[in-house]
Amino acid sequence: MAASVEVIVVGGGPAGLSAALNLARARRRVLVVDGNRPRHAATLQAHGFLSRDGVAPAELRRLGREEVSGYDEADVVFAQVSEVAVDADGFRARATGVRGGADVDTVAETVVIATGVTETMPALPSLRAFYGTQLHSCLECDGFEKAGEPLALIGETADLAERALLLTQWTDDLIVFTNGVAPIGDDEERALARLGVRVERRPIEDVVGEKGVMTGVRLADGTVIPRAGGFVRPVWTPALSFADGLDLDRDSDGYLVTDAHGRTSLPGVYAAGETTAPGPQQLIVAAGSGAVVAAAVNRDLIGIAVDEGAVL
Repeated sequence: MAASVEVIVVGGGPAGLSAALNLARARRRVLVVDGNRPRHAATLQAHGFLSRDGVAPAELRRLGREEVSGYDEADVVFAQVSEVAVDADGFRARATGVRGGADVDTVAETVVIATGVTETMPALPSLRAFYGTQLHSCLECDGFEKAGEPLALIGETADLAERALLLTQWTDDLIVFTNGVAPIGDDEERALARLGVRVERRPIEDVVGEKGVMTGVRLADGTVIPRAGGFVRPVWTPALSFADGLDLDRDSDGYLVTDAHGRTSLPGVYAAGETTAPGPQQLIVAAGSGAVVAAAVNRDLIGIAVDEGAVL
C-alpha cells in the first residue's frame, strides 16, 4: 500500500519549496519530490532575491530544503516523478529515486505542480560553454552585472525585439543576432536603430572565446563580431509529461491554466511558478507564487468557500 500525505509537491525549486514551507507551517503533512534537474544549474549567482542577492541558486535550494525538512510533518526526497494519476484516495504519485534516493509511491489529497520548464537553446556548438557566466537568459536577473559592456542578444523567437528594448537599460552597445530566423519587422528594426541597436540577420556559426571567456560571435560566412557577453533567448517548454493523464487545461504555449491562487482545472491539483503563464520568472517571483498557492491549498483542505476576491 502506498504511503499517504496531505500534499505532494512535485518540484523542489523556489516555488515548490515555498509552497511546502508554508504548508508545513499550517501543520499539513507534506512531501516534496524533487527530480534535482534545476534549469538554473549553470547559473553561478541569482539576483533580485531580497536578503539573498547574489546567492548561488544551488545554495538557495539547499537552504530551502533544510528549512522545509526542519518541520516534523514535512520531508524532501530526490526522485524523478514519472506519473501523477487520480486515485481512489485522491492522487497517486510514482517516482524513481535519483542521487541515491528511494523510489516513491505516495497518495495525497492534493498535488502542487512546481516543475518549471525545460529550455532549448539555439543550436550553437559552444553556447553552453559560456552560459551562466558570460551568457544569460534572464534580463532582470543579470542585466545589471552586464551594464556598459558590448553585448549580444541571440535568439530565434518573435519577442526578440522586445527583449532588445529592455536591454538598452543596461548597455548602449547591443547587437541583436537573429540567426537568420527571428522575425524582426522593419518597424521594430527602425525603433531599435533609434536607440543605437543593430540587427544582424546573418546565420550564426558559433559563439567564440578564449580560456572560457566569450570574445565574440562568429557568423556562418566567417565574420567574427566582438562581444564581451550577452543574453540568449531559449525556447521554454513546461515540464509536465508526468501529468498528461490528469488532462489539465493549458494555454496555447503549454502552460497550465490556473486561477489567481494556482487552482488548475482539476480540483485538488494546483500549480506554482514557471509551469504557469507567462513561464520563466525571477526566483523571488516563483517563491511568492508558491506561498500564494500554499494559502489556497490550506483553505481548500479546510473547506473554506472559494472567493476570488479574497486576500489570502
